[in-house]
Amino acid sequence: MAGLERVRFMVVDDNTHMIHIVKTILRGFGATHVFEARDAGDAFQRLRNDAIDIVIVDFMMEVLDGVEFVHMVRNSSDSPNRYVPIIMLTAHSERSRVMAARDAGVNEFCAKPVTALELYRKVAAVIDKPRPFIKTANYFGPDRRRRQDAKYQGPERREGWSEDHKPPAKEAAPPAEEKAAG
Repeated sequence: MAGLERVRFMVVDDNTHMIHIVKTILRGFGATHVFEARDAGDAFQRLRNDAIDIVIVDFMMEVLDGVEFVHMVRNSSDSPNRYVPIIMLTAHSERSRVMAARDAGVNEFCAKPVTALELYRKVAAVIDKPRPFIKTANYFGPDRRRRQDAKYQGPERREGWSEDHKPPAKEAAPPAEEKAAG
């Protein structure tokens, strides 16, 4: 994952120590533009004023929590960037919280204590394997399906990927003669 020096991150957490840890990890990856916000309101305003490429937000915050922030970014009529990739970072990784974050529209979920490797995987996932966005009557955000489950036979079963909502295609390797010439 080259080129993180051009990616503009925003870390949203009401814990100054946690912001410092995440910023240090991101700088270790080569990131040079790392903004911070201490609450959801400040973060939403920062999205309005700065071109942010990836948001890393804590689940538990005062006033508005991370899920409420994600919902606001994805669904508010005055949202400055409904498509910004959002990584939820939290010590509370119970299934119900993961599902709440997913259903609000997060792209990735990362449990604390955060490791550099795990955060790197989440950042790489939103950059290298972006999922298409879905809009339904009750949801707007990245496609929650990561794979097709042939065994699922429930009432909301989809017949497959629609033309406008396919996972990103893997790039084919260049032909052997291009490799030799390059």
